[in-house]
Amino acid sequence: MNAPSEDIIEMLEAYGESSGFTPDLTYTVNLFKNQEPATPAICVTVYDTSGMPDYLGLTNTGYEYPSIQIRVRHTKQSTGWALISAIKNALHGRNHETWNSTLYTVIYCSSGPALLDWDDNGRVHFICNFNLQRRSI
Repeated sequence: MNAPSEDIIEMLEAYGESSGFTPDLTYTVNLFKNQEPATPAICVTVYDTSGMPDYLGLTNTGYEYPSIQIRVRHTKQSTGWALISAIKNALHGRNHETWNSTLYTVIYCSSGPALLDWDDNGRVHFICNFNLQRRSI
């Protein structure tokens, strides 16, 4: 299975194409994985974070319960809040979807959106955390 961040990035790109994030999210342009770059000023980064232990059942194909954190950096507080809220709405409650041979039985927001901090360049950071339930198919 892919790292959860890889599948979530694909979900965000696909959702943006159909529903319109502002700005549109494109991997390596303004959507990044596990490391926030110095530029552009407005960007979204998806981080793989620790989750719950894997399921230890009687089968070889158990469930994983990873977590991700999404961080939005923006030049305007109100627009940054709108973007992190749109991302939360796009992911929270998604269920029974297959991405890259992985079945996501549920994705839910576990905390956030929340203001994290302001950087030295006056850009605001917001975060939102998600728990995932998934298994390979």
